[in-house]
Amino acid sequence: MTRGGTNEPGARLADLDAVAMRLPGVERSTSPDGRHTYEVAGKAFVLSRGPRKDAVDPETGERMDDVLVFWVADLGDKDALVQADGPFFTTPHWNGYKGVLLRERDLGQVSHRELEEVVTDAWLARAPKRLAHEFLARSEEPS
Repeated sequence: MTRGGTNEPGARLADLDAVAMRLPGVERSTSPDGRHTYEVAGKAFVLSRGPRKDAVDPETGERMDDVLVFWVADLGDKDALVQADGPFFTTPHWNGYKGVLLRERDLGQVSHRELEEVVTDAWLARAPKRLAHEFLARSEEPS
């Protein structure tokens, strides 16, 4: 699969798992129906949601059963992702909350690099400050 007509492959659920699990202090939990939640210090930063009445497919009218939630640092970041020409969206239920939504089926519209940025930003938004500072300091060290 390519993204936007480029040769860059789109992201997959396995990529999401790999990116999230590489971050410090991450724990993954799995619901009985196989949905994953990624947490740092007991706070979810990426989670899979089951069907809810607030997320309905506009084409079919059916509840979406493949929604991922990514935390963001602030509502400005949320607006930027939602208003960009991409697959991120929100629903009225999420008004005022620092989270953006993405359907699993649309994950391929996101490049691996974009996914890594969104997941890392979500982690940074929820990680303890000291852990986040240590991570950022290591990331800035020359290789």
